[in-house]
Amino acid sequence: MKWLRLLLLVMWSANALAEDGPSSTLPISDAPQVILVVGAEGQPEFGDQFRKQAAQWTNACVRAGATYELIGTDTNAAGSDLDRFHTCIARAPTNGLSPLWIVLIGHGTWDGREARFNLRGPDCTATNLAQWLKPFQRPVAVINTASASAPWIPVLAGPRRVVISATRSGDEQNLTRFGGFLAEAIADPSGDLDQDGQTSLLEAFLRASTRTTEWYQTAGRLATEHALIDDNGDGLGTPAAWFRGTRATRKAAEGARLDGAAARQFVLVRGEWDQRFSPADRAKRDALELDLSRLRERRPEPPDEAYYRKIEAVALELARLQVEKAP
Repeated sequence: MKWLRLLLLVMWSANALAEDGPSSTLPISDAPQVILVVGAEGQPEFGDQFRKQAAQWTNACVRAGATYELIGTDTNAAGSDLDRFHTCIARAPTNGLSPLWIVLIGHGTWDGREARFNLRGPDCTATNLAQWLKPFQRPVAVINTASASAPWIPVLAGPRRVVISATRSGDEQNLTRFGGFLAEAIADPSGDLDQDGQTSLLEAFLRASTRTTEWYQTAGRLATEHALIDDNGDGLGTPAAWFRGTRATRKAAEGARLDGAAARQFVLVRGEWDQRFSPADRAKRDALELDLSRLRERRPEPPDEAYYRKIEAVALELARLQVEKAP
């Protein structure tokens, strides 16, 4: 069918460009901004794990050309880590195309009312961070790899947001392994499931979730953590098991949109082909890809001609944009 041929053209052009031509310099205006927060270690061996994860994220930031700030590992910092965290967010631009990534590495707690991320000194609550992020219109990813992190999702979910938790409830309060696997996966090209030359936040989440499950199976232990991702703003979250490849196949609730489409567009270390796009063109491409995803979600059964016409129109525009970047 004509619409299928157009979709194949989009896929072909992406793969062809990814394999051809030298890497270009990532425009500074499109460079991600990353805030890494390492929490109170509790015990020395946990502190070693947290610092290793922070180092892996830092290395990924350097590879990406991202600006980053690291909180919680220095010994002579003025003020509390909570104040420094707040200051970092307060001075970050609230608008623009470049994404803000917030990565929390450490322990968390949940008292049935409020979820906390344990810092040296005063803790940070989900409510704290939600208040600080209220002015933000730019894309934001909040990645909480701590225990008892699931209650952060409904508090922080919203438009242009990706929120990841290491657990599916506040009652999963044991030390998590998910964060270590995510730190490894975020810049690992072997996590590229859709073969577009880069590993997205969604792909890193799926890989880290799989490796977490395997860790518990190998150790012969009952899993005490089950990571969730939310990027449709409904605050419900979706586990990795609900995905086939990079597409969710189940919905969290009746009428809820699928998670995953927006998280595919959060990429820290961009591939060679993706770097050919200007920030504006990348935003246009991302919007078209989201349109395709939403059309597929609303696909009638059986599909009718009107559905195919809509798919064709978006696919044609996306194909033109992709081909423009050919050398």
